[in-house]
Amino acid sequence: MKTKKKQNQKFNFYWIYGIIALFFVGMQVFSLMSNPVQKINKKQFFTDFLIEGEVEKVTIVNNEFVEVFIKALKLEKEKHKHITANKIRGKIGPHYYFNITSGEKFENDLKEFYLNNNVNPIEQIFPDVDTRKDVFGEMIGWLIPIIIMLFIWLYVMRRMSGGGPNNSIFNIGKSKAELFDKNTKQKINFKDVAGLEGAKEEVQEIVDFLKNPKKYTSLGGKIPKGVLLVGPPGTGKTLLAKAVAGEAKVPFFSLSGSDFVEMFVGVGASRVRDLFQTAKSKSPAIIFIDEIDAIGRSRGKNQITGANDERENTLNQLLTEMDGFGTNHHVIVIAATNRADVLDKALVRAGRFDRQIYIDLPELHERKEIFLVHTNNLKINKKLNLDFLAKQTPGFSGADIANLCNESALIAARKNKKTITKEDFLDAVDRIVGGVERKNKLMTEEERKIIAYHESGHATISWMLEHASPLVKVTIVPRGKSLGAAWYLPDERQITRVEQILDEICATLGGRAAEEIIFNKVSTGALSDLEKVSKQAKAMVLIYGFNKKIGNVTYYDSTGQESYFNKPYSEETAKTIDQEIKKIIEQEYTRAKKILTKHKKSLINLAELLLKKEVIFKEDLEKTLGERKWKEVEKININKLRS
Repeated sequence: MKTKKKQNQKFNFYWIYGIIALFFVGMQVFSLMSNPVQKINKKQFFTDFLIEGEVEKVTIVNNEFVEVFIKALKLEKEKHKHITANKIRGKIGPHYYFNITSGEKFENDLKEFYLNNNVNPIEQIFPDVDTRKDVFGEMIGWLIPIIIMLFIWLYVMRRMSGGGPNNSIFNIGKSKAELFDKNTKQKINFKDVAGLEGAKEEVQEIVDFLKNPKKYTSLGGKIPKGVLLVGPPGTGKTLLAKAVAGEAKVPFFSLSGSDFVEMFVGVGASRVRDLFQTAKSKSPAIIFIDEIDAIGRSRGKNQITGANDERENTLNQLLTEMDGFGTNHHVIVIAATNRADVLDKALVRAGRFDRQIYIDLPELHERKEIFLVHTNNLKINKKLNLDFLAKQTPGFSGADIANLCNESALIAARKNKKTITKEDFLDAVDRIVGGVERKNKLMTEEERKIIAYHESGHATISWMLEHASPLVKVTIVPRGKSLGAAWYLPDERQITRVEQILDEICATLGGRAAEEIIFNKVSTGALSDLEKVSKQAKAMVLIYGFNKKIGNVTYYDSTGQESYFNKPYSEETAKTIDQEIKKIIEQEYTRAKKILTKHKKSLINLAELLLKKEVIFKEDLEKTLGERKWKEVEKININKLRS
């Protein structure tokens, strides 16, 4: 039954195309069958027909072509056998025709021909002149442009409404949600979602409520109306929704927030109504709206011309459907976004989205679980330690880890390996974080030396400071936009203290400090370092309240509504902020130079080793710098800095 219904819908859309094609084919067939007159040229007319005395008469039609009538007795000749069909149909001609530039010129050519061939005036024929109106041709002339415009209009409307026979202009107000039910093959379930334990518990409860509602309603509980999944991109919000679709034994409607957006007025609200109406007819059901911020942004902000009225109408309809008169309590809405701060307050209130589940970047043990999932189908080396890979990828989302596993497989295949090894994964990390290795980048020996000392400065200071991130490797091989890089393994901490930020700033400034100590000059290579430390120092003063002159005050606006032109502090405070930021950076720069001066010999040895090997690892640093001796380094007085 479903197949026949789809075929009927497809026929309902394509019947216009079939009629148009049939019309043109029929027109061509009719033209061929109704016009058996053979075309000749003017030379043939004079040399083959007229001079032989076979022409009975000629007619100049519309000053464009000449019709030739052959005498009945001459039609018996062999060369005229092909026009016998005219006699069968009872016609007496015309039998031939040829095109002319003008009727007057043809008459002059005819007179000249008679004169040159001494034709008896009695045997001469004079052309008739006929003006005809081609009604069929005129009809086609104005009908074809209309048909073409109709075809283009139908094509454009079909494209604008998503394509396909079910998404024609006549169905533009219908919902585009994709339905998953027990008959749909959905292979993803909660077992395929690694990590996200807290989030899985929340959504599992929703699924369990739909399966066993009496378990909760017997105690007076009510089903949540909406669940909002919030988190950075790539953390698994959509994947979790797919798992819900695979686990739930109820209809699951999936679509994106942008599917409601259309250029026509009222289409978005119409699609919302149709979506909930369909879901209510199949209740209990789940609706999943991905990237809901496309329609759920706060209303009335930055609206100058009223261009957002259509989006606001769509949002208003969504608000009404989720919690208004006649709301069906057996339809649950699950939405996902990474921009929860821009959503309208009426949308995220209790009663619409009762639960907000924050899905953060995976922790160490969660990354290991994600690696287990994505390496399941890969031919990895048996000696590969997934704990090591999890430690090497702090800050990676689930999507990043999936990409990493794929890149490592491609790298191993490029090297003609039979299994994927630890080195392939590390190369994939370098590829993703740093970019493609640029072996053809031309650098002078002096530039290589500057880069080597710059990176060695970073490595030396981070090795000597207690709270600086542990170093993994250093390289002077260009990757992406960088000419060299020092790779660190930052600690995964939830809060950060003052001394930790200061040690990171000092290590970041180690590159420029090394250039000044060795060459007594500085270069542009520290641009990204200066940008990083400026942001860190600014955060210490403006956001975290780490500066005593500014006090325990923060100027951070979590709503994102702060204007660049309306700063929340005075000009005098702004001047103090600039001074304190500069003070922090200069003090840490002096500290970096002091450390490198004390360990100048180690800095030089490390730079020479780096120039020789181009890539050095933690083991090389231990041989060159010895064990980490940060306790021997004179620490900065933090209380003095805050004063």
